[in-house]
Amino acid sequence: MSSFQNNPLAIDLSGLARVHRGQIIAIAVIGLVLGVVGLLFPGVTELTVAVLFGSFLVATGIFRILSAVIAANMTASLRWISGILGFFVVIAGIICLADPFESLIVLAFVIGFGWILDGVVDFMLGLRDAIRPRWFGFVSGIISIAAGVAMFVLPATGIRTLVLIGSVLLIVVSLTTLLTLPRQAKTAAPDPAI
Repeated sequence: MSSFQNNPLAIDLSGLARVHRGQIIAIAVIGLVLGVVGLLFPGVTELTVAVLFGSFLVATGIFRILSAVIAANMTASLRWISGILGFFVVIAGIICLADPFESLIVLAFVIGFGWILDGVVDFMLGLRDAIRPRWFGFVSGIISIAAGVAMFVLPATGIRTLVLIGSVLLIVVSLTTLLTLPRQAKTAAPDPAI
């Protein structure tokens, strides 16, 4: 019997990452696209940036809520955590969409907090040997945490700098997320005798 079955409060992070594999890929690709758009069009208006990032938060929150409802291998506590987190992320996205000019700084803090959480999860996956090579989970975790901290420090330097640096950090975090996807479960090969 595994330690996860003995401890009802333990969370199997590698199982969580496998359950959310499609969500992780979709969000990382959206993050890459938003980062590239931010780099290619730095003169984009604050309204457009706020709408794009607000939309990103709404999509992320909806993915989390849906996975909490339909994922097969999640404990009840993990379902609640994922669903509640998704609800708050959707609310943050709606607030950004409702008042985009006033929400850019708040949005930077939300993104920074999300990256710090992603970094902690990647680091824990590295500790649990759920990512190969193991050191890659540590590096990805450190990069995500550093990007999150940077988002807390940078809002005071101005919206344009925030857009450029945020775009670079979004690309880096999205790439490391794609590169640290847990291995997909192997399916049995069809029997040639059938």
